[in-house]
Formats: sequence, C-alpha cells, structure tokens
Amino acid sequence: MAPPIFRTLISLSLNRSTRLQKPISCYHISIAFFSSSTTAPSIDFADHFIKEHKFSPEVALKVASSLNHLKKPDNCDEILSFLKKNDFSVSQIELAVKRMPTLLSGSLDKTIQPKFKIFKDFGFSTHDIADILPANPWVLTKSRHIPSISILKDVLGSNAAVVKVLKSASWCLTTNLETTVVPNIEFLVSCGVGLPQIVRYLITFPRLFLRKLDYFKHLVKRVDEMGFDRKSNRFISAVRTLSSMSEETWEHKLKLFRKLGFSEDDIRAAFRRLPQVFAVSERKIMEITEFLVSKRRIDMSFFIKNPEVLLCSLEQKLKPRLMVIEVLESKDLLRKELRLRSLCLLSAKQFQEKYVRPYLKELQEASVVTVGL
Repeated sequence: MAPPIFRTLISLSLNRSTRLQKPISCYHISIAFFSSSTTAPSIDFADHFIKEHKFSPEVALKVASSLNHLKKPDNCDEILSFLKKNDFSVSQIELAVKRMPTLLSGSLDKTIQPKFKIFKDFGFSTHDIADILPANPWVLTKSRHIPSISILKDVLGSNAAVVKVLKSASWCLTTNLETTVVPNIEFLVSCGVGLPQIVRYLITFPRLFLRKLDYFKHLVKRVDEMGFDRKSNRFISAVRTLSSMSEETWEHKLKLFRKLGFSEDDIRAAFRRLPQVFAVSERKIMEITEFLVSKRRIDMSFFIKNPEVLLCSLEQKLKPRLMVIEVLESKDLLRKELRLRSLCLLSAKQFQEKYVRPYLKELQEASVVTVGL
C-alpha cells in the first residue's frame, strides 16, 4: 500500500481533475508518482518527517526531494534529535533544513557536533545557538566563523550583543570581517567616533560596515562637508543615510529641499539634526508638506525647524490625528491651541490618553476612527 502522503497527493490530483475540462488519466498519475525510482523514497521520507518530526507538508516535501539518494532516515533522525535536545524548536529546525536540506545528510559526529562545541566554548547557550543558526545553517559546514565570533565579541563586548547581530545578520559568520568590518570600525574610532555609537549601529545596521574602506572614508568626508561634528551621536546615522543612495539621488533630494524653501544653511542644519529625513522619498516629502500647508495653513519655515515631521506616516498618523483635533476644535473642547509639532511627535499611547479617551463620546458621534492613533 502507498504511504499516507502518497495517497493524499493522489487524492488531491484526482479531485483537481474533476474540475478540469480534460481529466487527468490514471496513466498520468502513475507517471507522476510511481514511474521514477528516485521519487518514491522522497515521498517516504516526507511522510516520515511529518509523522515523526512534525514538519509541515511543504517543508517535508522540499527536504525529502533533496535527500532521495538516501535509503533510510536514520542519519536524519539522529541530527534532528540532536537539534531538539539543543533547544531548537520545530519552526527553527524547519527554517534551517528548508534553507539547507543537505544538513540532514551531513555527519553529526564530524561536522555538526564540533561546530556546536565551538559556539559553546565561546560561552553561547543552546538557546543562543538556536537563535543564530536557522537563518544560516551553512555555518555548520564552514570554519571561517571562528575568527568572526572572536571579532564580534571583542567589538560588541557580550554574547547577548553578538546574538542580536547574528540573528539578523548571520552572514557575518561566513564573511571575512577582518577585511571589511574591522578596518571600518578602526577608521571610525580614529575619527573620534565613540565606540558605544559604533556598537549600536553594528547591531542594528551591520551591512553598513561591509562597505569597502575607501568608500567608507568617502562617505565620512561627505558628512564632514555637511558640517557634522564627529562626536555627535548622529554621526553614523549621517554616514548610513548617504550610503543608502547614489550621489545623483542625493543631489535630487537637495534640489527638492531648495524648492521647498530651504537655504543651504537650512539644509545643513536639518541634516545635522536628523539625517534620516534625507532618506525619505521625494513623493512622501511632497505629500506631507502639501497636506499640512493646506490643512493647517503653515509655511515652509515649520518644516525647516521641525524636519522630523517628514518621518511621520501621512495616512496612519497625520491624517487621522488631524481629524481628531478638528473635531475637538469644532466643539471648543481644547483648552489651548495644539502645537503641530506635538501632534506629530506624541506616541500613540500619549495621543490616546490626551486627545482620544477624554473625548471618546464626541469622537464616536462624529464617526472618527480612534484605533491605532
């Protein structure tokens, strides 16, 4: 008798055929599922992964199709049992084997266990390893990750910080950090940039540090030309902003701000105050400025003094909040005039507590949606 997953796939094919003008014949089904001697073991393995290891059918089939050269699942079972004993959840295991199915045909004794030992020798817990490896299981077949771990620990100072980096950028373990990340960090330190700021950005935006040193120096030079203090805690943010666009795009962005009424000094001041504003799309900048100018009768000097407003979501924050304020103003419920900057910068919780909950009845009468403000 065919394995259960065999029967399921055949049943699905037969059901689908009833909805087609030209039914699928039993001959085609036999060709699809029984004629290939290399396909049958894959189906057996898939059924085994679903029953014994709680894999989803999708993952089970994908992994099994890459292991059809194996006759028995014994080696796979040993590796999966080892991962489970080392605090890997089913979802973490699925992620790892979906990305690298051949992980289950590797050697537990010669490859996987020794790599785990390296991580443990560095002080990582099994939970740490389970957080790091699923995104990049190829690490288990490489040797380069040993110096990478040492470098990251030296720079970041703790295993917790290293785990944060590797969860989002596990490629660091298979990249030569000595020729990329290290020179850039050393250069920033020589520029007087504080290590805490470097660590913070290495954790949140690790790819920034993969730039070639010459290009990285060029970015720093451009930031210097904007009048930035290298000791500013926004210095690396400025470097990252410039790295996110071509110089041509940067020039287009400057032209836009000039068109809005920003002088050269205004542009430099805004960049020093909040560099990431210059990474906002031109379309969004125009939509926000046009909307607020028309709704609140403000001039461009407001944006020059408060560039952070351009980071707000027009549809999810500015429009619904202004709708609330307009209702309250129409009913003379506000004790004093609300400053637009405060309206934009209040957290959702603060806005709810100050302008929504006390006036919930009035806002509901005006059919104003108050969720998620």
